[in-house]
Amino acid sequence: MPESSLSFEEKLDRYADLLVRIGVNLQPHQRLQVSAPLEAAPLVRAVARKAYEAGCRLVEVAWSDDALTRIRYESAPRDSFEEYPHWRVRASLEAVERDDAFLTIHAADPDLLAGIDGELVAAASRVAAQAQRPVSEKVSGFAMNWSIGSMPIPSWARRVFPDLSEEQAMARLWDAIFMATRADRPDAVGAWQTHLANLAARRAYLNERAFSALHFRGPGTDLTVGLADGHEWVGGAWPARNGRLGVPNLPTDEVFTAPHRDRVDGTVRATKPLSTRGALIEGIEVRFSGGRIVEARAARGEDVLTRLLDTDEGARRLGEVALVPASAPVAQTNLLFLNTLYDENAASHIALGRAG
Repeated sequence: MPESSLSFEEKLDRYADLLVRIGVNLQPHQRLQVSAPLEAAPLVRAVARKAYEAGCRLVEVAWSDDALTRIRYESAPRDSFEEYPHWRVRASLEAVERDDAFLTIHAADPDLLAGIDGELVAAASRVAAQAQRPVSEKVSGFAMNWSIGSMPIPSWARRVFPDLSEEQAMARLWDAIFMATRADRPDAVGAWQTHLANLAARRAYLNERAFSALHFRGPGTDLTVGLADGHEWVGGAWPARNGRLGVPNLPTDEVFTAPHRDRVDGTVRATKPLSTRGALIEGIEVRFSGGRIVEARAARGEDVLTRLLDTDEGARRLGEVALVPASAPVAQTNLLFLNTLYDENAASHIALGRAG
C-alpha cells in the first residue's frame, strides 16, 4: 500500500532511485546518458545524485525544449526540415561502444504541434527516424541497458486535469506518477522486485501454452490476432547484450509478443486517444484484412493518423500485441494520461509497426 506520510521530496528521491536501480540497473563503472526536457531538471538532479551514489563515472545530460520545437515549425524555412544534427547520432553511438547506460525522461505537451502543418511534422519525423536508425537499432536490440521514465510538466498536467489550477494539476499528476511507478510504496525497490517476478510468471505461462491466436471483443472491436510462428512472450525486466538486466519502461505492467504478419483480421476501436508527433488522435477505428490495415478513421487527428500509416510499408501492420491486467496501477488511477508510456499500461493493446 502507498505510504501517505512521505513528503514530495522523499517520493521524488525514491522515484529517482527506481529509475537508476530498477530501470537502468546502472553499474558502478558506467557513465549515464540522460535525455530530458528543461522542465525535468529537479528529477534529473535527483537521478544524478542516485547515479553517483551507485558509482557512476559521469552523468551527461542532453536537454530539450518543447518551445524551441514549436518555434522551429512556426519560423524555420519550409525547405529546412531535411536538416538534422548528425553529431548527436555519432555521440550516441560512441556512448554505446563505451558501454554507457541510457535514461530518457519523457515529458511533452500532448498538443504541442496542434495547428502545425502535418507535412512538415511528417518530414521532420522521417528525417529524424532515418538519421537515428543506427541508434534505434542499438536500443531495440538492447545493445546497452536503458530505460524511459516521465514526469509532469505544466502543459501536460493542465490537459490531464483541465478543471484544476496549474499547481493543483501538477500535484495530482505527480501523485499519479508516483502511484503508477510504485514510488509511493514503503519499499519501492522490493515492490518492483515482486512485480517483476509476477510478470515473469505470466510470461512463462503464456510461453508454455503457445497460443496460436488471440481474439479481442468489445464495443466496435472484433479482432483476431494470429501470433507469429515461434513467438515468445516478453515484458518486465529485459537482459541487455552487455549483461545488465534492466526494465525499459517505468511503469510497465504488460507482457507482449509479435503478431503474425498476415494473420490479423477484423475491426478494432481504440478506447483511449493516442498522443503522437505532438498531436492527439481520438476515436481511432481501423479494419485489418490479411494482416494489413485497409480502412482507418479517427474522430480527431485523422490526417495525422493517415500520415502515420503511410510512413512506410510496415506501418499498416501490427508489430506488437500486449496484455495488461485490470489491476495495473495505471488502470487503478482511472486517468487518461495522454502519454503512451502510461496509457499503454492501463489496458491490453496493439501497436503498429513492421510485423514478423
